Amino acid sequence: MEATAKDLHKKHNLNITGQGDKVMLFGHGLGLDQQTWRLVAPAFEADHKIVLFDYVGCGRSDRNLFNCEKYRSLEGYANDVNDLCDHLHLRNVIFIGHSISSMIGLIAALNRPDIYSRLVFIAPSPRYLDDVEGYIGGHQKSDVDKIIKQIEEDYIGWAKSAMPSIVNQSNPPELVDEVIRTFIANDKDLLKQFALASFFIDYRKDLLKFDKPCLILQSGDDVMAPLQVGDYLHAHLTQSMLIRLKGKGHFPQLTSPQEVIAGIKKFLAE
Repeated sequence: MEATAKDLHKKHNLNITGQGDKVMLFGHGLGLDQQTWRLVAPAFEADHKIVLFDYVGCGRSDRNLFNCEKYRSLEGYANDVNDLCDHLHLRNVIFIGHSISSMIGLIAALNRPDIYSRLVFIAPSPRYLDDVEGYIGGHQKSDVDKIIKQIEEDYIGWAKSAMPSIVNQSNPPELVDEVIRTFIANDKDLLKQFALASFFIDYRKDLLKFDKPCLILQSGDDVMAPLQVGDYLHAHLTQSMLIRLKGKGHFPQLTSPQEVIAGIKKFLAE
């Protein structure tokens, strides 16, 4: 068990801080790493155990452990999260997921409901593509195909051109630069694999299966997840709370951290 725990720390660049019986497990989004939580997680250290990690292939994780077959879908990432909780003996977990991590958290919680007590979704989407039934995900398949092609052909150029609008240019330029640097630090092929596992998801039918409290934090002017997505999630998650943030863009944990902290604290007090 000792060797396994050591391997786990290396695999996910695991960092544990805080104190208390309740656990907050933070999952980062596509192209990011655990540093994305540096403005939010410390606010909860006084009365929660804080667990930060990098998904395999991201940040300072052990990229040698990336398995293309395993991580072809989000199930592989969700299984890693549950393995992490088992090896650390974590229960009564509050999972906080940004962007695609929201759905990774949903999958993990549906597969292992004994581990989780609540979910927090930040800038989430159960499906990024529009469909003929009237669902608005914000993107056409041709848009996503173009993104994947750009990642293949000019990854750095894509990050530099796409991130300003995704972060939202109303936010400080240094935050835009930070997100660009984080994306560029990724391995192009591994990020492409994560993107392929993310952009074509459809977890709408799974939302009603989750029957525990869930918070949805949604920014305005988020080009990745329009307001209609938040409404859809709120309508299909039976115990959900929807909070619309005043901040703009897809990375409120960086651009509006105090709003995110206040929203989570309100949710936990319910």
